[in-house]
Amino acid sequence: MLALSSVTRYFLYGEPTDMRFGINSLAGLVRNRLGFDPMSGDVFLFLGKGSNQIRLLQWDRDGFAMYVKKLERGTFERPRLSGSAITSSQLTLLLQGVKLESVSYRKRYDPLKRG
Repeated sequence: MLALSSVTRYFLYGEPTDMRFGINSLAGLVRNRLGFDPMSGDVFLFLGKGSNQIRLLQWDRDGFAMYVKKLERGTFERPRLSGSAITSSQLTLLLQGVKLESVSYRKRYDPLKRG
């Protein structure tokens, strides 16, 4: 079961991905192209060429889990990120079809930011 959490890290593969790829091929992209360990427990996102399908890959203690969502109508936004990291909040909005550029967040405490 897929459960999004703010303690899990999420990474988006920046190029359109062939949605015929299975777990082993996607894990290879994570290791060889993104430079991450696919068995880290992080969640890796892959968008299809038509942006109507998304795959999420995660190592789940004893094996890989893959979540696939294919839209009957419409597309997923391909977000513009400064790196490959995406937050759980952004992923939730992306899966619901919300345009990330139009979202504005209210001010909150962030212990990592000073001032």
